[in-house]
Amino acid sequence: MTAIEKRMTLENVDMMSLLGMNDNNLKMVEDRFNASIIVRGENVVIKGVLDEVSAIEKVIKEMVYVLNTNGSLKPSDVENILDLTTQGKEIISDKEFDSIVLYTKSDVIKAKTPGQVNYLQTALKNDICFAIGPAGTGKTYLAVALAVSALKKGIVNKIILARPAVEAGESLGFLPGDFREKIDPYLRPLYDALDDMMPSEKLKNYIEKSVVEIVPLAYMRGRTLNNAFVILDEAQNATDMQMKMFLTRLGANSKSIITGDITQIDLPQKSISGLVQAKDILKGIEGVGFVFLDKADVVRHRLVKDIINAYEKFSNGGSIAIKN
Repeated sequence: MTAIEKRMTLENVDMMSLLGMNDNNLKMVEDRFNASIIVRGENVVIKGVLDEVSAIEKVIKEMVYVLNTNGSLKPSDVENILDLTTQGKEIISDKEFDSIVLYTKSDVIKAKTPGQVNYLQTALKNDICFAIGPAGTGKTYLAVALAVSALKKGIVNKIILARPAVEAGESLGFLPGDFREKIDPYLRPLYDALDDMMPSEKLKNYIEKSVVEIVPLAYMRGRTLNNAFVILDEAQNATDMQMKMFLTRLGANSKSIITGDITQIDLPQKSISGLVQAKDILKGIEGVGFVFLDKADVVRHRLVKDIINAYEKFSNGGSIAIKN
């Protein structure tokens, strides 16, 4: 049979833990197959017949998943993975593996619905991605996970998260505290997402060193953002001029995700939502992708989906049922 060659790049993987002490985990895999496995840094080259190469690729993906999920990979884990693979069974499918965005100490963050998988693929393919959909569809959470992943892999060297502070409006001056204390409540969802994905001390250090910036949208004016992953959240509350300003901040080797829900616009009635306008103006531009999530992509509490359905029915002329 004709020999083939498969190359894998294992980004953000502790290779010493994966291969085991004195490469024992790797030797266990090699002992099960005739194909050769060559490891150089984070690159793995598998050479052999098709069936064996495919099986080894699957074994390595399973090993990465177990290592990053459990924080360790024991010889017994490798043995179980090899047994399952040779029996045609699997811990995680190729489709699931490809949907993983980020490993954290407590969880594996991945796309969970077809819409979210499309979101992930669109964001990876394009330098600018718009994610539009209702609450609970993972728009912001996945965007932040993608940004943290890019930072960990060295693709970018900083993350900038921005949000319009529309709700503050003229009442901002009446809130207690300095400006940062006044504006922080509007940025809190971004802090919450980061708290799930980074150790608190590392996040604090990143913020102090401006590796991670969480700022009101107005703070973006006049900047050029190079080597950065830039997220604009709640973009439906950015005006048309603010949206143009934000999009033109993007510099060399940077990516951007813009998220929003066009059914929850809090702008004054005479203002134009920059997200709604961008949806029409920018479609068809190469490098700009649009993803439209819906209630089928809601991954919060099951009641969130029911609430969205109820509001949709009401907006479409339905009646409200009142129980005595």
